[in-house]
Amino acid sequence: MNKVLLAFSGGLDTSYCARYLSVDMGMEVHTVLVDTGGFSAQDIENIASRASSCGVASHVTLDRTQELFDSVLRYCIAGNVLKNGTYPLSVSAERVVQAIAIAQHARAIEATHIAHGSTGAGNDQIRFDVIFRILCPELPVITPVRDKKLSRDEEIAYLAQHGVEGDWTKSAYSINQGIWGTTVGGRETLTSHEPLPNDAWPSSACELDPDKTTERVAITFEKGLPTALNGALMEPLDVIRRLNEIGSRWHIGRDMHIGDTILGIKGRVAFEAPAALMTIKAHHALEKHTLTKWQLMLKDQLSLWYGQLLHEGQFLEPALRDIEAFFRTTQEAVSGTVTLQCSANSFSILGVESLNDLMKSSFATYGEENKAWDGADARGFATINAISTTLWRSVHGEGQ
Repeated sequence: MNKVLLAFSGGLDTSYCARYLSVDMGMEVHTVLVDTGGFSAQDIENIASRASSCGVASHVTLDRTQELFDSVLRYCIAGNVLKNGTYPLSVSAERVVQAIAIAQHARAIEATHIAHGSTGAGNDQIRFDVIFRILCPELPVITPVRDKKLSRDEEIAYLAQHGVEGDWTKSAYSINQGIWGTTVGGRETLTSHEPLPNDAWPSSACELDPDKTTERVAITFEKGLPTALNGALMEPLDVIRRLNEIGSRWHIGRDMHIGDTILGIKGRVAFEAPAALMTIKAHHALEKHTLTKWQLMLKDQLSLWYGQLLHEGQFLEPALRDIEAFFRTTQEAVSGTVTLQCSANSFSILGVESLNDLMKSSFATYGEENKAWDGADARGFATINAISTTLWRSVHGEGQ
């Protein structure tokens, strides 16, 4: 009998896949949930119960949250990666790590096939397929929902027919929650102009404290990694978890991302990523104090490439390892503490403290005095800098 490993979330699509692969295709179905920080203990228990009700041969949960940070998020921070200057690639980061774990588990259980429940419309189908094709090209990939173009009602009817009951009521919003942010899709995000209502945001469950107007938060970085919060040392993942809690209380990190999908159409999604945005903005502020202008300019360019390749599921492309190597070398000097001020729906950078702060150089005080050059040096520098454009204008005319 053929053995298939199904990426399983416990939702309607993957529950349908579990029964379809077993009943209609006669396969031995094994399921796997890869947790990258988006599931509670109760969620994991409920998903395992759902897998059992679907009659699978085995179900496992793989915790890859630490791997997500070590392999991806540390470089998203080091690169200050924000897609289109806005979105911290919350889902993209998760999916590549999940896909790698699924491919590895498929090999471990000697599966003959691999399956996922993606539809034919989104980015995730490509991210999964690309990783699977690279890591386990010998395993055929089965995608029943994508291939059969099923409606929700058809899936619900099929599950009821084969003894799988559940509350399949369609939520008004599609939510993907993870440690690096939560995305929210709904009727409004299918338009180009409608905002998400307040109660659709995850943090709407946290009421703003009317007696508190601001809160200061100090994030300490050591060689680019967040290592302490308000002076308390902790692991980077714990810093991120705590920032998510603090940011949610202030309704920080809400925004809309509009961009190009992998398949070429435009897409719009709401997201809430307090820890990601607070960490990246604080890290970027620290870098502006501790790196040279050429390091910063090159990092800006490579960050665009890193984000685009990650977005398209090309995490195993060797170019990403090259970019990561550059990011690592730049982080040697990125140590210090950044103080943020949180308020309702926003935060700001108050200041930076670092032993590597280039503003504290003995060379010069901006706008006042300097010790490394005199006025004649500055005039000569300006003359040399003007030569190239002066030559061009002498050939093409001063009006150009």
